Amino acid sequence: MKPLPSTQLHKSQMTSERPNDSTMPTLYIIATPIGNLEDISLRALRVLKEVALIAAEDTRTTRKLLQRYDIHTPLVSFFEGNYAQRIPELVARLDREDIALVSEAGVPGIRDPGLELVNAALAAEYNVVPIPGPSAITTALSVSGLPGEEFLFLGFLPSRKTDRRKVLEEVALETRTLVLFESPHRLQDSLQDMASAFGAGRRVAVCRELTKLHEEVFRTTLAEALERFTTPRGEFTLVIEGTRDMEGREPSQVEDILADMRLLKTARAPVKEVMAQMARVYGLSRRQAYKLWLEVE
Repeated sequence: MKPLPSTQLHKSQMTSERPNDSTMPTLYIIATPIGNLEDISLRALRVLKEVALIAAEDTRTTRKLLQRYDIHTPLVSFFEGNYAQRIPELVARLDREDIALVSEAGVPGIRDPGLELVNAALAAEYNVVPIPGPSAITTALSVSGLPGEEFLFLGFLPSRKTDRRKVLEEVALETRTLVLFESPHRLQDSLQDMASAFGAGRRVAVCRELTKLHEEVFRTTLAEALERFTTPRGEFTLVIEGTRDMEGREPSQVEDILADMRLLKTARAPVKEVMAQMARVYGLSRRQAYKLWLEVE
């Protein structure tokens, strides 16, 4: 997805003397369920009832939520195709009443134009208040079985293969856990490129349809994930293990890696085949394997 361009506001819609206090109209950033409609906070429901207007990325999805909880607040669409025209209208409404912003699912402002509206409201010195709740990112991390102390969120990988491979090569030596979204029709290609960049033995949690009826969390390796999801369906969040350098491995495994490298080097094995074997057997990325190849005597 290309970066969303900034939206200019007319000077008449911006003031510099507004006090930022609770008496002013407020833009509420409300997290909504990522699947199960019961995953909504009492505070979020109350605010959705009390605001004058709800700006929704997908009005059809939001309408289902509102109908479930008997909420009749007016809706207006706010998505990538119309946000530039909609922002001045919404900021003008903020001059006299509260507005809520919701995405199709989860927290607004992540992979949607919510950030643009937030910045416009802040520039006009209105209150912007978060109503926290569900997020596919933290939900997937919490059940992945992989470290969550530090992680790097990659959003959606590029659709073009060359661009996707470039992104993956850039994070191949990243030690933090990686989290990303993927669509079903690109899942196989992305898994294949990840196996090539990270090593097929790298651990991954493939989270499908989180909080929905057919929820699945498959904790495995990239190689096994490729075999499992041959005809993927649903929405996917992937949690991928960060790289483990040699210091982070068991001493016995380090000895095995170095011993195999020496044997292969003595046998004058083709470098390409060595890289493939190190990825398959030990989960080394090509960068890691090649670095060792150059260091081993």
